[in-house]
Amino acid sequence: MAAEPVEDGKQACDPRITSRFAAFCRRHSIDEIPQFWHVFRGEMSLVGPRPLTRIELARHYGTHASELVSVKPGLTGLWQVSGRSNIKYPQRAALDLKLVRELTPKMYSTILLRTFSALVIGRGAW
Repeated sequence: MAAEPVEDGKQACDPRITSRFAAFCRRHSIDEIPQFWHVFRGEMSLVGPRPLTRIELARHYGTHASELVSVKPGLTGLWQVSGRSNIKYPQRAALDLKLVRELTPKMYSTILLRTFSALVIGRGAW
C-alpha cells in the first residue's frame, strides 16, 4: 500500500501502520500512552503544543517559533481537539499560537475534556 503525501507533508496512508491493531491504536492515539512518562518526568505537559521538528518550526511558524518553544510541549492541545490531521499547517500554527498566548485554566480543562471525545471518535487521526 503506497503512502500518498498530502499538501501539508503528512501521509494519508502511513506506511508504518502494518496491521488493523496498529491502525486502531493510531486512530485512538493509544500509541501516545508512553508519552505520559515524559509528563511524569516534567519534560511535557498534559496540554500544550505538540513537539515539532526544527524544519516544521522554521517553515510553518517563522518568527513565532521562539514563542512556541518557550512553553513545554503537551500530549494534547487545541490543534488535536480541533481536527488533528484534517487541519493544514497554517491553521495548526494559528491554533498552537492561540494556545500559547491565551491558555487559561478553563481552556486547559476544556481541551482535556475535548481530548477524551476526540480519542473515542478518532476523527482526524490517520
